[in-house]
Amino acid sequence: MKVLRFSWKNFRNLCEGELLPCPSGNVICGDNAQGKTNLLEGMWLFTGERSFRGAKDGDLVRKGAPCAETGLSFYADGREQSAKIRVESGRRFPELNGVPKKSCAAIIGAFRAAVFSPEHLALLSGGPAGRRNFVDAALCQIRPSCAGIVAEYNRCLAERNALLKDIPEHTELLDTLPIWDSRLARAGQRLMGFRKSYLQKFGPIAASFYSGMCGGKETLELSYETGTEDLEKELERTRKTDLALGHTSTGPHRDDIAVKITGLDARAFGSQGQKRSAVIAMKLAEAELLGKETGEMPVIFLDDVLSELDAGRRDYLVNQIGRFQVFITCCESEISRMPKSGAVFSVKNGVPVQIR
Repeated sequence: MKVLRFSWKNFRNLCEGELLPCPSGNVICGDNAQGKTNLLEGMWLFTGERSFRGAKDGDLVRKGAPCAETGLSFYADGREQSAKIRVESGRRFPELNGVPKKSCAAIIGAFRAAVFSPEHLALLSGGPAGRRNFVDAALCQIRPSCAGIVAEYNRCLAERNALLKDIPEHTELLDTLPIWDSRLARAGQRLMGFRKSYLQKFGPIAASFYSGMCGGKETLELSYETGTEDLEKELERTRKTDLALGHTSTGPHRDDIAVKITGLDARAFGSQGQKRSAVIAMKLAEAELLGKETGEMPVIFLDDVLSELDAGRRDYLVNQIGRFQVFITCCESEISRMPKSGAVFSVKNGVPVQIR
């Protein structure tokens, strides 16, 4: 998987231009608020996922412009491919190899990548939703059909919750609740099964990367925490409680991923350095497993990651990413800490210029 060309018009603060990266390491440097992260974000969106910064689609359009347009030429599955995304009226409209698609979910699996940004530190400091979304997004890149399962589960969940709120005033609707229980359980069991299977493969890889980063002095363990093994029975058991609450109290939307460092809950007891290392290990594992499962190494985007690491961890990370095409952002003063090979681009006022 290689990015051959990335182009844009009115995307964020990027007016109009293109980037021609090298097939290995690409360092994107510059002062804050110049557009470095915007370049990574623009390329990342071709995975079909939402912005890794949590931005709404409407925020992607340059102020004062009617729409934004981005294009990506990339090598995947043994051939050169192309994709376009137009952002207009708060929506993204994708196109893959000249064929318009109904939604960005339809292009998931064509261009595959892994990304780390400071926002991802919330994987351990934030709530379970972020960890569930991380696993689901990684799953969808390996198995694009999972996007449909996630969407089906969320749709059934929304319908069941709406029904739970309406039943107290419209008791005749109670007879329809088992129907939605069955639909929700069917989609939920498939989703839980995929998550468990993914974590069984993902956990040991992440543990290996973490051990390498800390010189074998600590261990990392990840496991899937679920409230039930038989969702349909659990929905039936909690039906009275759910009617009283007005929402569904059990299911994969309530599950979590447990993260332990040397036997202790990383979320509660991990230091900032341990959490950062654990998240980086998880991101490396995501890329590694994605490559193993698809037969093609993904592109890696690293937004402001190396500057916070000590020399040993930084050197380890640089050695691990050498097998991928990688894009790394940093300040110009940090260029000396970056990989020595590859290309360097300096960004000012949304304009990247290759300086090496």
